[in-house]
Amino acid sequence: MAVYILSNRKIVRHKGERMDSFSNDEYSIPNFRIAKCNFDNYKEPTAQARKKKDYTNRNILDYKLFSEPEKQGYQEVLDVLLSEKGIKKSSLTVNNLGGTQRMFYELYKNMSSTKDRSDVLIFIHGYAYTFDDELKAMIDLKKLFIDNPLSPVEHILFVSWPASSSIVPMTYFDDKASSINSGTSLLRLFYFYTQFLKDIFSNRDLTPCNQRIHIMAHSLGNRVLQSMLYSLKRENILRVIDQVILLNADVSYKVFEDSEDSFNKLPLLANRISVYLNRQDLILGISQFTKNILTPRLGKNGPSDIEQYKDIVSIIDCTFVKDDILSGLKFEIGNHWGYLSSSQVQNDIFQNLYGIDRNLITNRVKNNENIFTIIS
Repeated sequence: MAVYILSNRKIVRHKGERMDSFSNDEYSIPNFRIAKCNFDNYKEPTAQARKKKDYTNRNILDYKLFSEPEKQGYQEVLDVLLSEKGIKKSSLTVNNLGGTQRMFYELYKNMSSTKDRSDVLIFIHGYAYTFDDELKAMIDLKKLFIDNPLSPVEHILFVSWPASSSIVPMTYFDDKASSINSGTSLLRLFYFYTQFLKDIFSNRDLTPCNQRIHIMAHSLGNRVLQSMLYSLKRENILRVIDQVILLNADVSYKVFEDSEDSFNKLPLLANRISVYLNRQDLILGISQFTKNILTPRLGKNGPSDIEQYKDIVSIIDCTFVKDDILSGLKFEIGNHWGYLSSSQVQNDIFQNLYGIDRNLITNRVKNNENIFTIIS
């Protein structure tokens, strides 16, 4: 089990600390860094602890930034793996690896060591998140996807991007710009991963782990994904993703159209794409009428035209689900966080991640060939 952070946030050294940290500042840097969360000594904070001013950064969740790699590419990872198998002598060890080298090495070792499902979930959050909010979200995601026996996920890569700390509508435009910038980091990760696959598995002594990687994007996090897809060249796309889960997506309902040249690339990248929508989503309603020139949102209205992708893209209507896990005004009125508030949505997502045929997923009504409604 591991939770990693990929972030293009500013790196700072807080007063009294010996280690570098990610900043809460609301702007991005050109490059991203990788960190690994430490849950070994994690204790659930009390209500009193949450109120303290020092309930920030590593007082929420401990993490450690990986060093920058000394050399580019993944030849050194290959040398370490072959050395560990006794195939090749090398003075290098895992401690010589940095950045994505270290993360890919650890994931490959862990995912290869079991015959059970040991999937990776790449999660992209929505807007109005500080880094402290992200750390809290990582704890919730670990409970939801890693600790839950109904989920095949064993590892999470949390994409941290510098969204604004306020939910005031005008900050939305800043987050929109940040999400576009952060898509570049996701694009670089994709290219690094495909290079890792080529460098490692060109050697016949190493075999793929045959586990699965999924992408899940919530709300404006879909803009981060869209930004990556804009720049992704079709000739460079490899089908390395199993499931793509688009939750309450705050992007145009036209994103699958060829004129957008973004989400129409997802069928080349993934085995299956699922669009989870709620037609009563107040947050996306506000987004449509105040910030996006009346353009319907994918996560509220569904896609405009996916006829050519209907075998791969599914639409799951969550309008009638119950918030039986988390309640309160935010969830009851917003209808924007079903993956956190509703067990019905969660169970549907788990079955999706396991790759169950979309026609066999329980507690769904089939509306037509690729549109389903979750029922009680």
